[in-house]
Amino acid sequence: MTPRVAVVVAAMMLSACATGPSANARDPLEPFNRGMYSFNDAVDRAVVKPVATAYRDVLPSPVRTGVKNFFNNLQDAWSVVNNALQLKGEGAGNSLVRVGVNTVFGLGGLLDIASEMRIERFTEDFGQTLGYWGVGAGPYLVLPLLGPSTLRDTAALPVDMQGNASSHISDVPTRNSATVLNLVDRRAQLLDATKMLNEVALDPYTFTRDAFLQRRLSLVYDGDPPLENELPLTNDNANP
Repeated sequence: MTPRVAVVVAAMMLSACATGPSANARDPLEPFNRGMYSFNDAVDRAVVKPVATAYRDVLPSPVRTGVKNFFNNLQDAWSVVNNALQLKGEGAGNSLVRVGVNTVFGLGGLLDIASEMRIERFTEDFGQTLGYWGVGAGPYLVLPLLGPSTLRDTAALPVDMQGNASSHISDVPTRNSATVLNLVDRRAQLLDATKMLNEVALDPYTFTRDAFLQRRLSLVYDGDPPLENELPLTNDNANP
């Protein structure tokens, strides 16, 4: 997110704060977020979903698996750094071994040899690193085009973008193509999930928000979050 976009988002957030006894404590920006959710949903239905559907239907499964493995390998490389920042030796070691094995023996990451060798993935991003060291999640926030986030994860986003190896490709068209391919591949993986969401959820916005916040909390605590009544609203992780 560029500084200009960040300023616009911040201004919209401040103008859209929800107050009153019915406001969700984790989602004080709900009016803004619902508007952004509707905008993202419209863009998804008009552009992203059709492209992702065509991608899934046209490309053979082995090709799509190779694309997913390649970008997962790049994520593993960034996970080495974030596991190290969180003093998680096993996670950093496993991530480093995964990158080495898949890059050397997996055709640059197209094949996931490390998983076949039962080397566990420990995926970590900078938002999780901030949470590990006690930075609270802050309000829920829906970003333009990028979707669900929190104030903490939004602040971490520029660092995560820099940590993505594909962002350092010098050739701009190649870098942009890699970014679009990654986004389309990720959206294609979620096609079945979003179909189910639209069929069973009475309020897709609320369902998406609650599922996202629960998942992020679980990731910060490595699958063992505290009880909700033990969790401060301003800080979702006292350093374990």
